[in-house]
Parts: sequence; structure tokens; C-alpha cells
Amino acid sequence: MNETNEIKISSEGNIAIVSFKAVSISNIEKIKAFAEEIRGFVEKSRPRRVVFDFAEVKFFSSQTLGMLLDIRAKLADYGGEVVISAINPQLHRVFKITSLDRIFRFFPDKNCAVKAINETPHQTRCREN
Repeated sequence: MNETNEIKISSEGNIAIVSFKAVSISNIEKIKAFAEEIRGFVEKSRPRRVVFDFAEVKFFSSQTLGMLLDIRAKLADYGGEVVISAINPQLHRVFKITSLDRIFRFFPDKNCAVKAINETPHQTRCREN
């Protein structure tokens, strides 16, 4: 498990969970550092899925979207997937405006996301947003 005061990366089986611990993700240098840390984790661990947990985030810059797309591309190389959990409605609108809501799946919370992506679609009680 990797951890700084603003990001936590952990694993549950073949699922990586990236939890942001900052209210705002807007500093370009920090976003670059986050991306580097997440990329390193993905390259080393090769998780099948990565859950990005935005439970504590109220604002992010467009560079954050770029980071998500970059990690998604890395996982796509070997059939992996990126999903988003606990994103607030204002931030979810950014995904809709940019049509990125079509390429990411969204879940109400981290636990729901982990459970849903571990189960077959007919088994899950936890639905996408």
C-alpha cells in the first residue's frame, strides 16, 4: 500500500483503490506526482481494475481528467478497467459535459464499486450511478 497525506493506494485482490484525501485536486505538480505514483503502482501490480474514490473531493482541475484517461489507457493495454466512486454531482457534470461519462462507470461509494466489479452483472445489488 502506498500512502501520502493526499492520496492512498491500496489493493483488494486484483482491484486497486485510489482514494483522494484532498478536498481540491488542482495543483498541477501534485497531479503529476499523483499520476506518477499511480502509474508506478499499476505497472508493478497490474490490477484488473482501478477504483478512483472521490468521496472527499469537491473540486478538481481538467488535469485530473487527463490523469484518469492516462491510467485508463494503461489498463486498457491488458484489458483492465477504471471506475469512479463517490463523485459529487457537480463533478459528475464535468464528466457528462465532456462525454467522459460514456467511458467510465460510476458507483455511489467505494465499497459498492468493489462489490459490483467483483460480481457478475446479474448478481450485483449495487448499481452504477
